[in-house]
Order: sequence, then C-alpha cells, then structure tokens
Amino acid sequence: MKVESPALHFVPEGQLKLAVWEWAGDSPTLLFAHATGFHGRCWDHIVRTFPGRRALALEFRGHGRSSIPAPPIPWPDFAQDVLAVARHFDLRSAIGVGHSMGGHSLVSAAIADSAIFSALVLVDPVIMPRDYYGALPPDASYIVRRRNRFASVEEMYDRFHSRLPFSTWLPEALRNYCQYALIPDGDSFVLACPPAVEAAIYGRCNAPENNLYARMPEVTIPVTVLRAGTTVTRGTLDLNASPTGAEVAAYFPRGRDVYLPDRNHYIPMEAPELVVAEIARY
Repeated sequence: MKVESPALHFVPEGQLKLAVWEWAGDSPTLLFAHATGFHGRCWDHIVRTFPGRRALALEFRGHGRSSIPAPPIPWPDFAQDVLAVARHFDLRSAIGVGHSMGGHSLVSAAIADSAIFSALVLVDPVIMPRDYYGALPPDASYIVRRRNRFASVEEMYDRFHSRLPFSTWLPEALRNYCQYALIPDGDSFVLACPPAVEAAIYGRCNAPENNLYARMPEVTIPVTVLRAGTTVTRGTLDLNASPTGAEVAAYFPRGRDVYLPDRNHYIPMEAPELVVAEIARY
C-alpha cells in the first residue's frame, strides 16, 4: 500500500506554533517525537512501514518548522509541546514513539496525562542514571560552532554521508534528515534548529527538574526501552553514546528493557527494523 505524503499542521502553544506532520489512517495513532536537533520527517522511513496507520510527527519548539524561542529552553517545555499536540488532535490511547529527548518528553507527558498513550516505545531516551542529575552539565560549546549554512540539501548530504555517525545511517534516513533539516535563508539554507538552540538544550539535559524517576512508576502502560551499548560518560557530551540509565525500564511497572550492545544512539537511523518491530508488538 502506498503511503501518502503527510499534511503539515500548526498547533498553537502559548505564543508559539508547533509544526505537526500527519499521515492519515486508522487508529491507534502513532505519535512520533524526535531527538534534539532533529525534526518530524526523520521518521519517514519508519512511518512508511505502517501503511494505512494514522501517524503524527511533532516538531518540538526550536526545531523544524516550529517557532524558535530564545534559548535556553527548559526541558519540561517539550512535554508541554506533546500535551498541546495531544489536546489539539484529541489523542487517546495512542502509541508513543520517542527518540532521545523525544523519549524523555513522552514520558513526562504521560505522567501529566495518563490517557494519551496506550504504550510507549522509548528509543535510547535521555533518562540518565539518577546520580547524573544536578551534576555539572556537559560541555556543549562545540555544538555552537557547528556549520549552519549550506548551498543546498545535496551539499549537506554530500558533506555528511561519508562521515561518522552519518555514514552508518541508511541513505534514506540521511536524505530525510538533510531535506527537512534546512530552511531557506536568502540564496542558501540554514539549519532549522540553530546550533545555539541545540547547544542550550544539551546544556540543560541533566538539570534537576528533568529527573523523572520519582514519578515514572505512575506510567502503568506497557513501556519498551531500547538501549544502545555505549554509555555516556558523566560530564561529557558524546552524541553517539547512550544517555539511558540501565535501570530505566525497571521503574515502569510494565517496563521492558531491550539492550542493544552493538548499537549506538542513532538506532532509528541505523537499524529502523528494531524500532518497527517494537511498535508492531503494540
């Protein structure tokens, strides 16, 4: 079955507008939440494996086609983005699929409103070991120096496809990333998520208010945690390593830990079949 192109919606959240891509189809709805610095269309190659299934892919504030507030952006605001999208589309019993920061935000939203989801698939979520919270934040200064301007989507793809970690991604996943990571600016293109915004998000990843452990037992729906093998070293920012505490799944009453020792943080881009299989379980 052919997967139709998604419709683009804009959902109000305070003074902001949140971009949401919608693929029409049957319930239960799949709600996809991307990682820091990414966008909703990073899920295209996974959505197409569920033809006829309704899917929504939100773009968090500061990302994609959504409004860009001044940094820093507190992480609880991303959960508010999920809640705003859920209200707008009247989501109930959806299957939430979140990568990295997106996984963290889905859990935070599920704590706030237990009716939104019937199950969660968390792909290497930024739910760190408990003792990481409140420690010195990782140094994200190198993100600010990231190249921000490209002549074209093809230039970005050509620059990235032979470099780690992008060289390990499926070509389709990298093309989706490059195509929608850029927005026009004059006669060239800039990153839809500005490097300063991305860096500020990483710089708050272990802030005390992001510690969800005390309330994670309230999430009583089935939760699958896919966890990559290389773990983050405290105080460093290694975007290839897993930020997920080994104990995370155990804090959910119906949690299931799937440890992937041979994978890095970019599981949806490198091995989407693993994510697809976990979604299909539900």
